[in-house]
Amino acid sequence: IVRASGNFNANQDAETLYKAMKGLGTDEDSIIKLLTSRSNSQRQQIKAAYKTLHGKDLVGDLQGELGGKFETLVVALMTPPILYDVTLLRNAIKGAGTDEKVLIEILSSRTAQQVKDITAAYRQEFDADLEEDVTGDTSGHFRRLLVILLQASRQQGVQEGNIETDAQTLFSAGEKNYGTDEDQFITILGNRSAEHLRRVFAAYMKLAGYEMEESVKRETSGGLRDLLLAVVKCARSVPAYFAETLYYSMSGAGTDDQTLIRVMASRSEVDMLDIRADYRRLFAKSLYSTIQGDTCGDYRKAILLLCGGDDA
Repeated sequence: IVRASGNFNANQDAETLYKAMKGLGTDEDSIIKLLTSRSNSQRQQIKAAYKTLHGKDLVGDLQGELGGKFETLVVALMTPPILYDVTLLRNAIKGAGTDEKVLIEILSSRTAQQVKDITAAYRQEFDADLEEDVTGDTSGHFRRLLVILLQASRQQGVQEGNIETDAQTLFSAGEKNYGTDEDQFITILGNRSAEHLRRVFAAYMKLAGYEMEESVKRETSGGLRDLLLAVVKCARSVPAYFAETLYYSMSGAGTDDQTLIRVMASRSEVDMLDIRADYRRLFAKSLYSTIQGDTCGDYRKAILLLCGGDDA
């Protein structure tokens, strides 16, 4: 959990970081403690002060001194949130093959305003159209739903008159008949508000006898299935979606550090307390203790400080 500290002094912090990197060896502890106890906007002020005082780029200097996962995490913390999302999306699209996981996570969990800001920042940063880049790199129903999410124009509020109809349409599009009408899933799940969808899911459960997630898993496959599941989970609860994302990044053989870094860096100032509470509720252990058992070194210290506390 990142707390904006009351007696913040950007010049002083810039000096602390400069000293931590000066001379032989690097004082990683000072860097960790300082950066994890400042908010992202404070880190931007430190970056500016560092350039004014030393005529050098703070992020470049940090990269020169640090390495591996710890360096990746520090660079993430030093990047403004919208620019961080934009960079992740660009790398997901332009890297070797498409990183569907990143496209799914960002576009299903961000607010409508954030998606609009991301689209504008993407154009400014890369002189390219995010929607064009996404459509050029994906296909089929998966692409259609991504494009709908990029419009960031979900209906507002709950349409009382449509709850039963939507539940019935989803039932007819999947469980009720042989074969699946993916278009209906995409239209309803991509365009209704989260609060409306929560009501639809309850009506659907009564009608079909299944949770929406179970039907999505049975009726769809591949990238579309993963995206629909993320959309359904985020409509229910964004913090619970991220609690689950974190859990799966650390279960199984090896840790998915890219996902762990992405979620901890992007949610530390948004809903980390809620994510921790949901993690405890869903997995009967604390997020803190899972991270402790799954990471090591300076990287672990930094991630634990972002997590904030042990809900054991």
